[in-house]
Amino acid sequence: MAKKSLDTKILVDKIEKLTKERLTQESVVSLEEFRKLRTNKESKCLLIIEDDETMRAAMKRIFEGEGFKVKTAADGTQLASVLDDSPIDLIILDIGLPWINGYELAKLLKEHEDLKNIPLIFVSGKTSDLDVKKGMNLGADEYIKKPFDVDYIKAVVSKLLKIKQS
Repeated sequence: MAKKSLDTKILVDKIEKLTKERLTQESVVSLEEFRKLRTNKESKCLLIIEDDETMRAAMKRIFEGEGFKVKTAADGTQLASVLDDSPIDLIILDIGLPWINGYELAKLLKEHEDLKNIPLIFVSGKTSDLDVKKGMNLGADEYIKKPFDVDYIKAVVSKLLKIKQS
């Protein structure tokens, strides 16, 4: 017995009709409104200082996906090449950096007249209470332990930027 082929044209037409109806019910943002939203966030610049290339790239991707401008440095020596005239709104700093560790670098940043008031977040695998206390005493606004929750770090960044803005 020959197998009967299915006629799916009617089914496909009904699916397309329903899809079009649902799409027309969705609210749409104009391209200009979308650009304004992206531009407002892009005006905020984050500096990520992290020696692990994979972690640095992941954090960069996370925050660029949120519309931020992101500068990165692998260590203190690369920091000079990314510091230019454009303002930095927040710094994310690892502790386990080569040559100059994150604690030393934070101390230098907090002593610098132009950089001392920029919010600073330590993101580190050093998780003892002593490490956290040391980081906070050096002027960190937050200390996030690795591995971190992506939504949490995004929330902390947003909170600190709002505080800085007000």
